[in-house]
Amino acid sequence: MSTLAPRVLLVEDEEHLAQLVQRYLERDRFEVCIIGDGNQAVEVAQQWQPDVIVLDLGLPGMDGVEVCRRVRTFSDCYVIMLTARAEEVDKLVGLSVGADDYVTKPFSPRELLARVGALLRRPREVVGGDRAAGQGLSIGTLRIDVAAREVHLGDELVDLTRTEFEVLVALAARPRMVFSRRRLIDDVWGRDWVGDEHLVDVHIAHLRRKLGDSSDPAFIRTVRGVGYRMGPGR
Repeated sequence: MSTLAPRVLLVEDEEHLAQLVQRYLERDRFEVCIIGDGNQAVEVAQQWQPDVIVLDLGLPGMDGVEVCRRVRTFSDCYVIMLTARAEEVDKLVGLSVGADDYVTKPFSPRELLARVGALLRRPREVVGGDRAAGQGLSIGTLRIDVAAREVHLGDELVDLTRTEFEVLVALAARPRMVFSRRRLIDDVWGRDWVGDEHLVDVHIAHLRRKLGDSSDPAFIRTVRGVGYRMGPGR
């Protein structure tokens, strides 16, 4: 995060809504840039380097999913996806390209402000404590270099978003401990985060896919009725 006022890139083509959200954010001392076009949003994100992007799914030209996909090639800033449709598929599609959170329209500007603040309050030091920070983590062929924020599976570097990395470290720092969704949210998103706890399931699914762990999970195991834990490596 920048050392001055945190920067929020608001990508929203509804001018009235964008201006309303801007007033709330600026009142809370955020620096805000409004863009109403997907193609321009990618350019501004690359040049301006925001701390958070609030990104509408239904944009003219390039939609929010493609904007997020392109932004993730050069930035690990936090992304909150806005969607006017409450169907689960929209939420999952948005998060599958690296969004950290989602908010469904209509929403309260105060709720969005709280979500932005919660993301920025997430600890930059490693989730999981001194063991993780000092030693790195290994689960079978999976190696996590916490200081470098890198994950290797065998000799291959695994490309994770910031949130995926933090979820993985939270689990790997306490191998075999079972984490409920709420516990993972408290550790990764923060205790003041509010929203749909199934957000955790989406990030777990993405981690499993990137670790080749989807069909027969060996690293991240589901404990039915409770949550998730790290299992033994292959």
